[in-house]
Amino acid sequence: MSRDTTVIAFRQPDNINDPLTELAREGARRMLAQVLVAEADAFVAMWKDLKLPDGRDRIVRHGHGPDRTIQTGVGPVEVRRAKVRDRHVGREAKIRFSSSILPKWARRTKSLDALLPVLYLRGVSTGDFQEVLTALLGKNAPNLSPAVITRLTAEWQTDYDAWQKRDLSVRRYVYVWADGVYLQARMEEAAECMLVLIGATSEGKKELVGFQTGVRESAQSWLA
Repeated sequence: MSRDTTVIAFRQPDNINDPLTELAREGARRMLAQVLVAEADAFVAMWKDLKLPDGRDRIVRHGHGPDRTIQTGVGPVEVRRAKVRDRHVGREAKIRFSSSILPKWARRTKSLDALLPVLYLRGVSTGDFQEVLTALLGKNAPNLSPAVITRLTAEWQTDYDAWQKRDLSVRRYVYVWADGVYLQARMEEAAECMLVLIGATSEGKKELVGFQTGVRESAQSWLA
């Protein structure tokens, strides 16, 4: 019996054939793997003179951590963290290696973290983030579920509250600008007024002193 078939498999709507993106993602994966190994090797080399009583190196490479997915601008990239081991046994504190390139709990690149609040302010609801980011990051966009976005918005609010309460007693400004910027963020019917203060230091550097939403650019809003 012939196994030949004339059935043609059509591309599904959610499957995007993009060889260029796949090539960029594979290149990013290989380059990241090489950089992580080089970073670990540099750390080991820094402690090369530290020896155990029997003469062996105390700080050595120790394989890799488990695979994990990092969300990047070219989509999800599979990576493995290079591990370093301190072979010393005793009461002395262990020497720990921590990657500055790939922190232990990192799940997204910093550039992607910066994109998320912009999308939120542009009116994308937490429930729609998954669908919007699928076109940019690939199907399902792991680590960016509605629950994750909700948690991130809470963290942004916490960071903003802490920034608003920061100590400015040591800052000296020779000039301060006060202005209002009207925004149509989050698709409100009436645009909110963002009250902004910018200070200039004696060195000529401009710094954002503070900002707060108000009803309009009025004395009452500035006082509040």
